[in-house]
Amino acid sequence: MIAVDSNLLVYAHREDSPWHDKAVTRLKGLAEGKSAWAIPWPCVHEFLAIVTHPRIYRPPTPLASALRQVDAWLESPSLALLGEADGYWTELRRILEAGRVTGPRVHDARVAAICRLHGARELWSADRDFSRFPGVTVRNPMVR
Repeated sequence: MIAVDSNLLVYAHREDSPWHDKAVTRLKGLAEGKSAWAIPWPCVHEFLAIVTHPRIYRPPTPLASALRQVDAWLESPSLALLGEADGYWTELRRILEAGRVTGPRVHDARVAAICRLHGARELWSADRDFSRFPGVTVRNPMVR
């Protein structure tokens, strides 16, 4: 199963992103494919926070439009939404300690722990910070 980070969701949604076309193509391939793919819940939350933020985007995405976008992704029959479950704290703690993670990178560690917990074989992200987490294979689908 491939999990998708929030930055790819943002790029696919925002037409003003220089990576929009590539991100749309990659997400469409996952959403219309037969193989399971996933979005961790923290990435949905971060997507909504980023695209609707007036200091990040001018103009920001209206909330109703951002919510419709999430609804559209949720229509994919092969999508799994990943969240914290039994064993999450143990996994998060292991990742935090191994990567010596503090501050804002705790969010990324949370995503990595959730992906590991659910057996995601890789995480698609343009964020290089994920490379510091053991046991998480990260690929940037924008460069392949």
